Amino acid sequence: MPVDPRAVLTRPAPEPDQTVAYGDDPDQVADLRLPPGTGPARPLVVVLHGGFWRTEYDRRHTGPLAAAVAAAGYPVAQLEYRRTGQPGGGWPGTLTDVLAGVAKLPALAAEALPGRVSRAAPILVGHSAGGHLALFAAATSPTTVSGVLALAPVADLSEAYRRDLDSGAVAALLGGGPAQVPDRYATADPRMLVPIRTRTVVVHGSDDLQVPVEMSRDFVAEARAAGSDISLVELPGCEHFGLIDPEAVAWPHVLAVLRSLHDDH
Repeated sequence: MPVDPRAVLTRPAPEPDQTVAYGDDPDQVADLRLPPGTGPARPLVVVLHGGFWRTEYDRRHTGPLAAAVAAAGYPVAQLEYRRTGQPGGGWPGTLTDVLAGVAKLPALAAEALPGRVSRAAPILVGHSAGGHLALFAAATSPTTVSGVLALAPVADLSEAYRRDLDSGAVAALLGGGPAQVPDRYATADPRMLVPIRTRTVVVHGSDDLQVPVEMSRDFVAEARAAGSDISLVELPGCEHFGLIDPEAVAWPHVLAVLRSLHDDH
């Protein structure tokens, strides 16, 4: 019997080492994980979870990924943010939460985990809607981000709206379509924010049914043409959830890209 790719979303993971708050809301928090053993302070890897920005999905489903990244030698923070369906979520709270968390987490993690986390700008690893948030943060606040690994990102909000991804998810995030709230798309849509100066690698599976790979192909081509430092790694036969599953065949490719981004800094 084939394994359900969504099984990773509910797979148990070890408890985090600590949880820190970057704001006053209960969802303005991040779970911290340390690499094993001892070693020098290293830049933080901040994981931005997906779930089409909806309250039904939270950071816990990235536990297996975060634990695997920590096991590979990197300090990790799983950033939570207010989501659509929650007070303060959607426009603009989801976006401002991510900007605030990304900016504050290196110092918070360095204080919580002394000697293991540097205060340098972090690498962002974002999946699906979290990939959108990572690209948005890098484009909007580039000094707070040293690199982006965008896994099957929703990189073009206008196109995602036209395709009606996840039954109106973009309209729920921004409060309407491009014709109704054009200024919000101009602020939040990575396709409209190129060039993105931060070193970025997009990884996308060819068999993705949730976020079509064509969206990443088009986005990366346009971003490169605009002068972005960006590349696309397309994984044949990979679907949407394999990119965050350490037990999937895609994982060594994902980890190799993360290592290359981290080692550049």
